[in-house]
Amino acid sequence: MSNGNREYKSDVFSMLMEDKRNALSVYNALNNTNYTNFDDVEIVTLEKGISLTVRNDAAFIVDAALSVYEHQSTICPNMPVRNLIYYTTIVKPLVKKHNIFGRKLVKIPIPKFAVFYNGDEDQPEEYNLRLSDAFEQKADNPELELICKVYNINYGKNRELLEKCPVLKGYMYFVDAVKQYYSIMNHDDLELAIHKAIDLCIKNDILADFFSENRNEVVKVTTMDYTFDKQITMERIEAREEGHEAGLKQGLQQGLQQGREVEIIGSIRAGDYSIERGAEKLGISVDEMLQKLADSPVE
Repeated sequence: MSNGNREYKSDVFSMLMEDKRNALSVYNALNNTNYTNFDDVEIVTLEKGISLTVRNDAAFIVDAALSVYEHQSTICPNMPVRNLIYYTTIVKPLVKKHNIFGRKLVKIPIPKFAVFYNGDEDQPEEYNLRLSDAFEQKADNPELELICKVYNINYGKNRELLEKCPVLKGYMYFVDAVKQYYSIMNHDDLELAIHKAIDLCIKNDILADFFSENRNEVVKVTTMDYTFDKQITMERIEAREEGHEAGLKQGLQQGLQQGREVEIIGSIRAGDYSIERGAEKLGISVDEMLQKLADSPVE
C-alpha cells in the first residue's frame, strides 16, 4: 500500500498560483475584493499547497489575510488538519521576531482556507470541512476550530465564481479537456490527451501564455496527478473488496456456527445429547447452553 505522498512538489494549479497575477485574481474572486497591485501579494510555497498574503501598501497591516489554496481531484476530509499544519508552519517564523510571552498582543494574519475540487465523484457546489469533525469525541463548542471551504469547480458548478475568475475558469476548462480527450482515446494515451488539451486552450486563448511557456512541465505534473489519483482509487477499491470478502467469510462462519447450534439443540431435545454434551460440542458453558435452549423456539 502506498503512503499516499506525492513525489513532486507542484501541480498545474499550484504552478498557476505561483504567478502573483493569478493568485490575486483568485483572492479577489473569493473575497469580493478589488486588489490590483501585484506587489501586495507575497507568495509562500509549501510542499503541498500555495499560500498568499494580501496586505495594503501602508507600513502597518490593516487588511492582512493568509490564504491557503489547494486543488483536489479526490475527496479528502483531512484538509482542515492539513491546513492547521500549513498555517502554523507559516505563522511560526512570523511571530519569532516578536515576544509572544509579553504583554503586547502579537498580531497574526487572518486565516482563509479553500479547496478547489475537480474530481469525478458527485459533490455539492460548496461545503465546509471542519477541524472539529476529526476530534475523537464530538465537541459542541470546540475551543479550537478551523473551517476549510470546498468549491466544486467541475463543469457546470460554481458558474458565478468561475465567471469572476478567469484563472479558475481556465484551469477547469483544461482539466475537463484532458478528461474528455483521455476518455475519447479509451484511456490509452494520457500524454497525447494532455497535449491536445493544451493545444485546445492555446487555440481558444485560455491561459494561452501559461500553457505555451510551461507545456512540458504541465504534461509532466498532470501525468503524475493522474497516476497518483489512479493509485489512490485502486487502493480504495482494493480496501472495499477486502472488506467485502472479509464480511462474506465472517457471514459464512456465522452461518455454519448457527447451523451447528440448531443441529445440537435439536439433538438435545430428541434425547440424543445431554445438555452437558451439547455444551461441550459447542465449546460453551452449561448455563450458556441452557440459555440457547430457552431462546430457541420449539418446533
